Amino acid sequence: MRFDTTNKVEAVELIQPIASDFPGLAITQSFHTPVNKSELEVIPAEIPQIRICVIGSPITIAPFDRQIEMMLEWASSRASRFVCVANVHMLAEAYWHPEFHAVLNRADLITPDGMPLVWMMKLMGAQHQNRVAGLDIMLSICQQASQRQIKVFFLGSEASILKQMRKHLERDFPALEIAGMEPLPFRPLTRAEDAAVIQKIHDSGAGIVFLALGCPKQEYWMDRHKDKIHAVMIGVGGVFPVYAGIHKRAPLWMRNFGLEWFYRLIQEPRRLWKRYTTTMPLFIWLALKQLLTQGARSSDQ
Repeated sequence: MRFDTTNKVEAVELIQPIASDFPGLAITQSFHTPVNKSELEVIPAEIPQIRICVIGSPITIAPFDRQIEMMLEWASSRASRFVCVANVHMLAEAYWHPEFHAVLNRADLITPDGMPLVWMMKLMGAQHQNRVAGLDIMLSICQQASQRQIKVFFLGSEASILKQMRKHLERDFPALEIAGMEPLPFRPLTRAEDAAVIQKIHDSGAGIVFLALGCPKQEYWMDRHKDKIHAVMIGVGGVFPVYAGIHKRAPLWMRNFGLEWFYRLIQEPRRLWKRYTTTMPLFIWLALKQLLTQGARSSDQ
């Protein structure tokens, strides 16, 4: 179901009943700009959610705690779901590649990881939206999973990184049930290898699978394995090396100012230089274009 309106008053009238029915959702009731059918969507599901369109891709509107709770509710019943942790790079990939855009549309939850996405959502009316970042998701999930007896599986990265992660997890979350840790090669898995990974996750009883293959590889992987893996798959990109202590996370003040990308660039210039010099200008251009288009519609009302 989509809202098919560009009228500010009509949009608010449509959203207010949803806000009362689902008080856990952060649904803004005052929009700075009009909302049309390509910018706001209601996803019918056992846990309803609202999504807003940012440069052509859907992002879930809900505060951090609510999005974590959604993942945990799915995990408690070992529902097959996949979560995309979106940043500028991911939205650029979706803009360039229609097949990847389709993957995002099929995701069960798309969180706003990057601060530029959060700022854009606020400008579009989701005034109370906060950041739902990969490392913060993993830490919160591990904390609450240890209290709810939900097993967690860690898939991807390298054996040495996973070994260091295990030490940190056992230190930080002593009650956490680590269902398994499985590194993956850079090459595609054979059918037999893939079947073995699926079976290992199934036998482990995991309700959550954190996947670290990088974007867009991990999103394609989750999409292909939905309904094969009965757990909540969460793509967290480069989170494993950060938690393991291989790379440092940006200071909080840099994260709050949206400068975490710059901190990462300093640590990994060869790997990230091309990505940021191509995706950041594209995002800025498309975001300005979207906001200006909305502003023009607003002045016509």
